[in-house]
Formats: sequence, C-alpha cells, structure tokens
Amino acid sequence: MTSLGAGVTLREPAVTDAAALADAYRRNRERLAPWEPVRAESFFTEAGQRAELEAVLRDRDAGVAAPFVLVAGERLVGRVNLSGIVRGAFQSANLGYWIDGGFAGRGVMTAAVDAVVRAAAEEWGLHRVQAGTLLHNAASQAVLRRCGFTEIGVAPGYLKIAGRWQDHLLFQRILGG
Repeated sequence: MTSLGAGVTLREPAVTDAAALADAYRRNRERLAPWEPVRAESFFTEAGQRAELEAVLRDRDAGVAAPFVLVAGERLVGRVNLSGIVRGAFQSANLGYWIDGGFAGRGVMTAAVDAVVRAAAEEWGLHRVQAGTLLHNAASQAVLRRCGFTEIGVAPGYLKIAGRWQDHLLFQRILGG
C-alpha cells in the first residue's frame, strides 16, 4: 500500500472491492461519462464490478495488466491501470486512470500515476508507458506532464468514448533500461 496524500492510498484491488467500486462508479457516473466508453447498466452493479475485477485480476496474473485502486478510508475513490503490457522488444504498457470528483485537483492522481510509473520501471522492468487523453482533457494532460510524460502526437478516431470515435492526444514516458 502506498500513501498518496489527502488520506488516500494506492493498492492492488481484490474481488471483495466489487461493491465499493460499483458505488464509486455510480457516484462519479455523470462526471466520468464524457471521458469513458458508454457503459451497460450492469457495469454499475456489484455483480458487474465483480466480473470486471475478476477479468483484470486474470490479466494481472497473466502478466498483461497491473490494476490499482485508490482508497480513502473505506471508500474507493479511483483507479489506475496499466493494460496491454507487452514484453519482448517492446516492454511497454498503456496507462489509464480516473479519480472521484471530491479528490480532483489535490495532487492525488499525480502521486498515483507517479507511483505506478515508478513501479513499471523498477518492479516490472518496462521501458515505456503510453497514455492517451481526449484533446480537450486539460486536467489529465496536466497530470501526465507533471509525471514526466511527453506528447507524441494525435491519434485520429483512437477510442470510442461517450458513444463516438474520438481523437486522442498521445503521451509517452520512456523509463530507461
């Protein structure tokens, strides 16, 4: 467990987090909707989050993902995920994250991203981490820049977010090795 400040810690998730994670997604549903794929109603339920957690934990065990949750007291208040981990000559992963509206703008996500990227380099030996943001997501871009990511270009129609294919600004951080 890593302390991030503002009473928030970063840790690996467990299937037993399903109810708390469903609550966090419901609490932040409107806030996250413009930044995420359209979600089925089942996604916002305990059963839906249990299935999501089981899948990401299988991916973790297979070495292709590194999931984390942000916790304040007994409440889940965000996620940070490395996904699509590729080994061999690439040694790379994709980074995704979100935080509860009540914790936004307090430096917590910057600390969380920094901790996960440090682990990507030091514990998992990755060479590169990539992240994409919607072109107008200045807050997320600021987090990435504070964490040493550099802009590498625009990917047209990169992801289907909020029901439509949207352009993304891509960032990377070269970790060395």
